[in-house]
Amino acid sequence: MIASNSIKEGRSQCFYSGTAGHPVSVDVLAPSGAGNPKLPIVMLHGGFHTGSGYLATPDGRAGWASFFAAKGHTVYVPDWPGHGRSPAGPDFAALSTRDIAQSMAVLLEDVGPAIVFAHSASGPIAWWLAAEHPALVAAVVGIAPGPPANIQQPLPDNPEAIAKLRYDQAAGCPIYSPPAAPVWVDREFIRTFWASSPRFPHEAFESYARSIVPESATVLNERFHIGGKGLSISSIEAFAARPVLILTGELDPRHPRAVDAKVAAFLGAEHLWLPDVGVLGNGHMLMLETNSDEIAELISEWLAKQSL
Repeated sequence: MIASNSIKEGRSQCFYSGTAGHPVSVDVLAPSGAGNPKLPIVMLHGGFHTGSGYLATPDGRAGWASFFAAKGHTVYVPDWPGHGRSPAGPDFAALSTRDIAQSMAVLLEDVGPAIVFAHSASGPIAWWLAAEHPALVAAVVGIAPGPPANIQQPLPDNPEAIAKLRYDQAAGCPIYSPPAAPVWVDREFIRTFWASSPRFPHEAFESYARSIVPESATVLNERFHIGGKGLSISSIEAFAARPVLILTGELDPRHPRAVDAKVAAFLGAEHLWLPDVGVLGNGHMLMLETNSDEIAELISEWLAKQSL
């Protein structure tokens, strides 16, 4: 157990958690300011990324980790196994979504119960954690989160068939990843799917592009439920007992309103379509975009309404 009161106020530090086979490096930001301590927050990044996206924005502004630490939460920011400072095993291309989820379950055992933030491909991980370890997950904030495989249409394990769906938003704009090696993406891909919105700090695009890391082919194929191998949850009962918020930006190519609304309906979650509260122009990387603090404040207000 990592006690939050062992972290010096206003300071950050790092420790290792996770499973023996898939360890994870975790940055910790202690709460700053007076007041009663709040539940910790664990921030899970998405595919091809690292926890650095929660620590600072590409244009040099403080990230969501600092924002929520200033609100009184101890914030834990792990790198997925094989990402950032978390060691990669020789089987990295075969790293599965369940492998990552099991490592994050160990982290929650170390620091929880906690509020889990989950971005993009961490969505299935957060849903699995809440279903399988409900005592460790007090709430989930899904930021353009991937769905549990339960509500995804299985896609054929066929590269040519998947290529025809690459820009099909209803199918999630899937990509097929050959399973033998890690997957890299180029700058065209980064611009198309992650840095395409007017809210993205385009002057810092190169800084952002340098932060992108290779991804497990298995994780990617599971994210799109290729071959019917995505990560499902065994029950939705746990979601009736804890608050869940899903946020969606106006211009996210993989997350049109209807797609994330379907996830919210399945889980009984609240769905915040940002244009409904006058927040326009956002894409996929809500924690990095120029109005990231405005979106963080919306999340903070929601947490306060849940007494979290």
